[in-house]
Amino acid sequence: MSEQPPASEPAHDPEVLQLAAKVFDLARHGDTDTLAAYVDAGVPVNLTNDSGDSLIMLAAYHGHPGTVAALLQRSADPDAANDRGQTPLAGAVFKGEAEVVRLLVEGGADPAAGSPSAIEAAKVFERSDFLALFEDR
Repeated sequence: MSEQPPASEPAHDPEVLQLAAKVFDLARHGDTDTLAAYVDAGVPVNLTNDSGDSLIMLAAYHGHPGTVAALLQRSADPDAANDRGQTPLAGAVFKGEAEVVRLLVEGGADPAAGSPSAIEAAKVFERSDFLALFEDR
């Protein structure tokens, strides 16, 4: 008797992997409406890729405030760290994405979370505007 994964686990189904790749590209490229439709249709809002990057991480790092806002409205975790301990907020600080940083802070992101944290990144890049925003939190 061999063990097989439950039917509900499509583990390595090529169609599922292809859909996941498409959804990650939508986040990366800021295709907000299409990504939101996929999430609304059942794609997990906190889906992660093989590096642990969530949809909101990809949208934040690539500077798409509209996509970040749409994901936050759908309960995306603003502190979801990837496999390297990086958070969406720290990624946005690293890239200098002021609008994304503001949205993530308003959405509840913790500036002290992750490694390096958004606070540490802001200090390294001498972003006093970000540090002031974090203090106001």
